[in-house]
Amino acid sequence: MSGESETTRNVEHVAIIMDGNGRWATRRGLPRLVGHRRGAERVREIVDLCPDIGVKYLTLYAFSTENWKRAEAEVAGLMSLFRRYILKEAKKLDANGVRVRFIGDRTRLDRKLIDLMASLEEKTAGNDHLNLTIALNYGGRDELTRAVRLLAEDAAEGRIAPADITEDSIGYFLDTRYLPDPDLIIRTSGERRVSNFLLWQAAYSEYEFVPTLWPDFTAGEFAEVVAGYSGRDRRFGAASA
Repeated sequence: MSGESETTRNVEHVAIIMDGNGRWATRRGLPRLVGHRRGAERVREIVDLCPDIGVKYLTLYAFSTENWKRAEAEVAGLMSLFRRYILKEAKKLDANGVRVRFIGDRTRLDRKLIDLMASLEEKTAGNDHLNLTIALNYGGRDELTRAVRLLAEDAAEGRIAPADITEDSIGYFLDTRYLPDPDLIIRTSGERRVSNFLLWQAAYSEYEFVPTLWPDFTAGEFAEVVAGYSGRDRRFGAASA
């Protein structure tokens, strides 16, 4: 592996696996959806903080392709929560200069939610204070499968020769083609796995696994984790000095 030694002092792109909403609620004897609603409040706080600490891109894992396996009532409640979040937050996000995009396979989502997502993307397209990406019905393997399928179609129709396929060619068909790779990926709740999140993009990302459940993960703790990242030596495959 080749690579240049580099110490990164500023984090540009943070991605978060927001885990622990259900456990937070269960431990308090509350319905799981109460935990998801509390988790949405944390999203607001962290989105507001990001520009103040130099984070230009924030990507949030909201609903995975595997989450459809959850109880039907919980899935329905989450979809309702997503719709309400967009309706409630759209005006503020736009006023604060936040550009919102969604990644993932939209085909399984209901039409009202799809329309709300598209409307928010269009409404905020000219903003550049913060780039907020929400992964909704997203899975890293699913994303790669869809990308390879599109690339294969191009090859079959003669638009690209197989020998000319590069990492950039694959990246062009990914949902995140407009994003830099994440510098730092945070997972809350104490779990230590990546859960099919940004598998291609995280090749050289730094990870931080924190024990705090997502509804308790404050903006202050987020800022501390980001600050801690600044001392890490990112060598991208090069030998240490």
